[in-house]
Amino acid sequence: MLNESEAEIAFQTAIATARTEQARILELRATASLSRLWQWQGKHEEALSALSQAYAGFTEGFDSNDLRDARALLDVLEGRDGQT
Repeated sequence: MLNESEAEIAFQTAIATARTEQARILELRATASLSRLWQWQGKHEEALSALSQAYAGFTEGFDSNDLRDARALLDVLEGRDGQT
């Protein structure tokens, strides 16, 4: 089982690989995972910034599970999840 530092490195490696391969949806998935880790660690600004950047490049497919999940996480990170 990975510790938090190892998980962070793995997610960042996955993000870099997805960027190299121009696999934007895989980049979004890895960034969402990293953002969840950072959220759990209390790094909300970092999580919001990273996920916002990955999400911003999409112009279609907003009904896909990946984009819906990313939007829901962004809403939580932005304080728009109905719990504030």
